[in-house]
Amino acid sequence: MTEIKKLRKERIIYRIGIILLAMWFGVSGCMEITKNPAVWDRTIQMGYPPYFITALGIAKIIGVNVLLIPGKLVWLKEWVFAAFFFDVIFAFISGYSFAGISGIIKPVIALFLILITYIMFRKINPVLSLSFN
Repeated sequence: MTEIKKLRKERIIYRIGIILLAMWFGVSGCMEITKNPAVWDRTIQMGYPPYFITALGIAKIIGVNVLLIPGKLVWLKEWVFAAFFFDVIFAFISGYSFAGISGIIKPVIALFLILITYIMFRKINPVLSLSFN
């Protein structure tokens, strides 16, 4: 496979991943902001305060918007991937504590999606280190 075809394949996988992440976290963020009972009630039962749920929803919407900006804010996208990763890790822990094995299915799917998309992101943008010199 030539280098151009490989890069094209990586870009396609990355774009599909970004769209899926945007849908996943966008819907989740909207449900948290609008206090949808499917998310809100369960999260309250887990012991999280209402202000935290709303703030998390707002952060997810902002993160989704950053990811959807093409070719810009590459350094900030790194932070969004990290934030989504930590969100999923905490969802994994909370889900397992609250519902056992059945509570970790969604976080595992989201984690897999984040990892694949981030790997493609790094392949497309191999030089993301900052120079302090």
